Amino acid sequence: MRSAKFRVGQVVRHRIYDFRGLIFDVDPVFNNTEEWWLSIPVEMRPRKDQPFYHLLAENAETEYIAYVSEQNLLPDLSGKPLRHPQISELFAVGEDGTYRFLHAH
Repeated sequence: MRSAKFRVGQVVRHRIYDFRGLIFDVDPVFNNTEEWWLSIPVEMRPRKDQPFYHLLAENAETEYIAYVSEQNLLPDLSGKPLRHPQISELFAVGEDGTYRFLHAH
C-alpha cells in the first residue's frame, strides 16, 4: 500500500472537473459504497487500490463534500482562498494562507 501523495490541509483541484477543495480526511484505499463507485461512468471509474480524499469542495456555483481518488487530483497552486463554510469548523487559517487541522473527528 503506497502512502498518500496529498495531506490533510492541502488545497487540490480535480484533474477533469472544474472544482477545488481542501482535504480534511484521507482513506488509504477506497472506503465508500459499491453503489457510489458503480455510479461513476466505467471509462472514468478510478481504481480502488489508491488513496481517496474527503474534500471540502467548491466550484463556481456551490460548496459541497467530495470524495475523490488520488489519480484525479492535482495540487492547486493558484493561491486563491477557499470559501467553503465548513473550513472554519475544521481548520485554522494561517496568515500565509495555509490550513491547519484543528482536531480529529
